[in-house]
Amino acid sequence: MVAFLTLALSLSLVVHSWAAPATLEPRISTTIADLKFPQIPANLLCDIPFISQWICPRDSGGSSTSSSLSVSTPLGTAEGTSDTSGVVRYAVRYGSADRWQPSSVVTSWALPAGASNASGLPLACPQGTDPTQYSEDCLAMLLYVPPSVQIGSDAPTLMWIHGGSFVSGSATGPGLDGAILATNSDAIIAVVQYRLGALGFMAPSDETNLAVQDIMTAMQFLQKVVPSFGGSASKITLDGQSSGANMIRAILAVPSASDLFQSAILQSDPMDYGFLNTTMQDTLQTFFNEQLPCSSADSSCLSSLSVSDILLAQSSLMGNASSLVPAAGAAEPIRPVRDGILITSPLDSTAPFPSQTKPILLSTVLDEAMLTIYGYYTSPITVTFYDEIVNVSFGEPRAERLLSAEEYIVPVSSSNSNSVQDARPQLQVMGTDQVWRCATWTFARNWVASGGQAWVGLYVVGASYPGNSAVPECTETGSVCHQDDIEIVFGTAPSPTSAQSALINEMQARYKAFLTTGNPNTDSYPTWTEATSTTIDALELGGSGNYAAGACNVTYWGEYVEYDYQVYDI
Repeated sequence: MVAFLTLALSLSLVVHSWAAPATLEPRISTTIADLKFPQIPANLLCDIPFISQWICPRDSGGSSTSSSLSVSTPLGTAEGTSDTSGVVRYAVRYGSADRWQPSSVVTSWALPAGASNASGLPLACPQGTDPTQYSEDCLAMLLYVPPSVQIGSDAPTLMWIHGGSFVSGSATGPGLDGAILATNSDAIIAVVQYRLGALGFMAPSDETNLAVQDIMTAMQFLQKVVPSFGGSASKITLDGQSSGANMIRAILAVPSASDLFQSAILQSDPMDYGFLNTTMQDTLQTFFNEQLPCSSADSSCLSSLSVSDILLAQSSLMGNASSLVPAAGAAEPIRPVRDGILITSPLDSTAPFPSQTKPILLSTVLDEAMLTIYGYYTSPITVTFYDEIVNVSFGEPRAERLLSAEEYIVPVSSSNSNSVQDARPQLQVMGTDQVWRCATWTFARNWVASGGQAWVGLYVVGASYPGNSAVPECTETGSVCHQDDIEIVFGTAPSPTSAQSALINEMQARYKAFLTTGNPNTDSYPTWTEATSTTIDALELGGSGNYAAGACNVTYWGEYVEYDYQVYDI
């Protein structure tokens, strides 16, 4: 097994001050495999674990409301609020669950915790933020119903699952107002939240994947109620970004969830991270249980624990996970588990894919790793230090193979071979390829080889997400950082440029087609070519033509250079 350098900086519920490296040779404290969890200032990422989405400057709680509308559903009367465009927003509790127990669909329509009337918004699930902003009773969603959808419309529903490394985020995160997307796709948009972190994955009784079951509960709720709003119970499409996409990948590996949705969209899924297996989870669970002031068998004590005690134990686990289980890493150590009961397949290249029939859209952005690399290494790094990072992160033979690849070689100045060269561009390309782009392309080939349909895209235009602008490189012309696709899809980019507006229109048209037909092509835009088991024609989203494969060819990443899920497969 290859030895990996783990994060030296501890993760805690307290957001510590951060100082940029003072020299060109900073101490290595993270690996390429940890790119999903950047060690950067607290204000850079709205969905960084333990940092509240509430610090983000952009209001995303929905359009201003002006009237109230009632709809009769099988679960009771739904009260909503309408904005000036006619889109009606409904805040609702979709599920209920006792602590560390599976969730079930509610038996009556009810406002979520935090909403005292139809215009209210749900509190987030517990996370490292102001306790007044979250509630353990948090299984809630926001439904956006456009005026074009009426009883009998048989309209599709898109269910959005937020990111946040499985430990932060909510249905009211920045840019997640579904009104514009609902209007332009003629679809119901459901933005959901689910139990996070230890409350969603680390039950002391060893029951895991509770958060995965929450998503299934949300789909079951939608099947019950969307016909009352004009939707079709059989036309539900899942969509999510980052860990939200990772959650969808987990759902795709749950046979019992297959009849709950028709198709899926995965945006910026860090597919280099496989699911945890039961051996890995048992080690993490044991450590977590040891941090609690209760025996794992003392149900009374566990029930009476404060949320802050649970979050403190979660913080300790997050800080130690990568040393306990190297495969867990520091980015998403709390994540779905292939337990053989709910999740039955790794859904990666370590085992044959189960047969597939669903169509999927897979997308990444141009510079997925830029926020991490340039946020941490704020000054240029030398070629020597770059080589050291790669060697420590990957070990042999992977490091040697990567450093000899054309895509990752740092160009030497023709005028002075001894001059300092900034190796950050190559490091961010390598991180983008490993964690996101090439892993996604491999997944697409596997999906198609198993009978499914897949379309792969890459955003070359984005809208800077709140916090990303703190890394200057993410605001440079042509840069598209992690999360910069969110406000394109939702159409919520503030003061969009002409290029952004054009891409918003295109993506919402393609989503409308995909939600309706299972194919993202529309006569108004160039053909988006399906992936095959050997070829990926990744459409440039916001550009023209297809994005070059580079190192993401069929014989390089995943074969010549293994992904982490292959290295750590046990």
